[in-house]
Amino acid sequence: MKKYSVQQVREILKNAGYEVEDELRLGNNTGTQLSIIDGPKVNVYDKGTLFVQGKDAELIKGLFGSTASPKHISSPAAPSRVFVVYGHDSTAKVQLEAMLRRWKIEPLILDQLPSQGQTIIEKLEAASKDADFGIVLATPDDEGHRANRPDEKSLRARRNVVLELGMLLALLGRSRVAILLKDQKSMEKPSDIQGLILHTL
Repeated sequence: MKKYSVQQVREILKNAGYEVEDELRLGNNTGTQLSIIDGPKVNVYDKGTLFVQGKDAELIKGLFGSTASPKHISSPAAPSRVFVVYGHDSTAKVQLEAMLRRWKIEPLILDQLPSQGQTIIEKLEAASKDADFGIVLATPDDEGHRANRPDEKSLRARRNVVLELGMLLALLGRSRVAILLKDQKSMEKPSDIQGLILHTL
C-alpha cells in the first residue's frame, strides 16, 4: 500500500480542486488532520496511512488509490452552468455574462429565463437545480441605515440580492457560491456572510 506524507496529501487535494481550511495534530499525536472546506476530514498518520471521514468521503478516498499521485489526478471539470444573481448595475451584469461565455460557461440569468407562470422565488428554485455553481453580483445600488441613525448611512446591495444570496447558499452549499462585491470598502455586507471569501470587482 502506498504511503503518504502530509505535504503529498495537501498537494493531491489542491490539484483535485479541494481547499484545506484547517490543519491540526491529532489528540494522540499520531498524525495530522486536514479539514477540507465544506467537506470531510483527512487524517494523515505519521506512518503514512490515511483515514477519511465525513461528507463526500468516498470521493476523497478515490484520490488516494495505490497508483495515485499528483501527476495523475486531474482537476474536477469546471462548472458548465452558473446561476447569476444581480442588482441594478446592468454594466457589471453584462460584463460578468460576457466573461462567463468567454470561458464556455452558460450563465443562468433570471430575467432571461422563461417564467412558466412561476413566482420569482419558484423560478429561482427551479433554475438553481440546473446550476453547477452560483455567482452573486453585489453592487452598491441602495442606501440605508439603522432607524434614527442617519449618520450610519451606507451603500448596500439590493434586498432581493441579499435574499437570493441566502437561497443560493442553502440550495447549492457554501462551497458552490461566489460573492462578487463592487466597491467592497464602502459597501455594507450582510453580517451573516462575515468569514466567507469575498471577491472585489
